[in-house]
Amino acid sequence: MDTADVRLAAMHTVSRRLGATVGGLTGEELLRPSFAEGWSIAQVLVHLGTGAELCTAAVRRGLTGDLTRPSREDITDVYERWIPLRPVAQRDAWHEAESDLLRLLDSFDAGVRASVTVPYFTGPVGFTDFTGYWLSEQSVHTWDVEVGLDEAAAIPAPEVALLWDRVDMVASRSRDGDTLTRLGPRQIAVELTDPERTLCLALGSELHILPCEGAEPSGAVSGPSEAVLRLVYGRNHPRDAVTARDGVTLDDLRALFPGY
Repeated sequence: MDTADVRLAAMHTVSRRLGATVGGLTGEELLRPSFAEGWSIAQVLVHLGTGAELCTAAVRRGLTGDLTRPSREDITDVYERWIPLRPVAQRDAWHEAESDLLRLLDSFDAGVRASVTVPYFTGPVGFTDFTGYWLSEQSVHTWDVEVGLDEAAAIPAPEVALLWDRVDMVASRSRDGDTLTRLGPRQIAVELTDPERTLCLALGSELHILPCEGAEPSGAVSGPSEAVLRLVYGRNHPRDAVTARDGVTLDDLRALFPGY
């Protein structure tokens, strides 16, 4: 399978897993806090569901050559329909919206995949890049829900590998500028286990996570690939076996990667 096929299959897997996690919850249970700060489980589902609805509309526009991105008014209109719903209805609306998006993406043949440009929130992207954006959104927010119900929850290894493939783009866009200025310039060794490898977190005028060891690291962060990935996504959990040393602290890295 090519990259888009692998990501699309993973998107279905994440959707089924989240559906199984929330499908039997009562309205009261859906109001329990998620890991996303200030959001209940139901609010995470609203975020994912409205995002799926907006993405479906964006993909359909892209099929006609219209590259108009979702506007502030579009986003507000969708949210205003979802917010008054009761938590169980919000869950059901999420499932319907995400299923609609996945069915649309499944319907594309190779020619459509190669030609379509999607006017995503961040700008026009091809089909493969779009699947990467949505998989990241799905996977990380699904963990937000799961860990709200089970502190031992973890992002499954196949998803972790797919998210690491595009982590440099995520990190470079979501980093905190003031913290980057305070900590840089420097190279920080990123020592991963499960699987074992060492990367380089390069802090300069911009931030990059490079697939190689740094020449002169002045700091290190170590831990399982899944937990360090979540740290970069702004989701460091107190139980995570992630450590920092040699002039950099976990507090520094949490500030550098505030999440979204």
